[in-house]
Amino acid sequence: MRYGIFGDIHGNLHALDAVLKAYEHEAIDVYLCTGDLVGYGAHPHECIEKTRALCSHIVAGNHDFAVCEKLTLEFFNSYAKSAVLWTREALTKDDLDFLQALPITANVEPDVTLAHATIYDAHAFDYIQTQYDAHLSLQEMQTRCGFVGHSHIPISFYLREGVVGWTMESTIDVDACEKVLINVGSVGQPRDENPKAAYAVFDTKERKVWIKRVAYDVEGAIKAIEQNRLPRILGERLRLGK
Repeated sequence: MRYGIFGDIHGNLHALDAVLKAYEHEAIDVYLCTGDLVGYGAHPHECIEKTRALCSHIVAGNHDFAVCEKLTLEFFNSYAKSAVLWTREALTKDDLDFLQALPITANVEPDVTLAHATIYDAHAFDYIQTQYDAHLSLQEMQTRCGFVGHSHIPISFYLREGVVGWTMESTIDVDACEKVLINVGSVGQPRDENPKAAYAVFDTKERKVWIKRVAYDVEGAIKAIEQNRLPRILGERLRLGK
């Protein structure tokens, strides 16, 4: 089985199309999405439509829930809040109903747990930034592998001989770990100073996960943001990947 796992699309259709084209060379059997289909970018409807048609499991991100008014905007910065309010108006009722019905976590038997932010207390949408943060989710996780997003930075935490470690290597050997929790990075809003879209492949036969990157039409995505009068900074940061 080969899984294609991606998330944090954030309405960036240019990046999503590049990732889906790259996946055409990966012989993927099942696609999974770690959430945040919308927010920031200018094509939320199209991103929902394509992801919904492709993925067997999609979990909710904080922007997804904020757009359908299932999550307060209290902790969103002014730019993110503006994008959420714009996105609400850009979506259809069917889009909003779809986002509202998304689960917060999903188990994909027998190998994978899927969440947006954390597996421990998933509704809080906290970040996994430290080994202790990762420990809480690894402890909660019932499968060998977990996949998350939210921070937009591809990083993996693993449990080995009772100790939690981390790596930013792009290839992860699943069988070298008791458990592994992998942040697949972001399709539409990378924040590791690499503007290329990020996505993951998990081969259950080879027992390896690869984090991959692909270039996309950043200037096209920026132009679409500006044409729709979204905050300019949401486009400008795409050039820098941060």
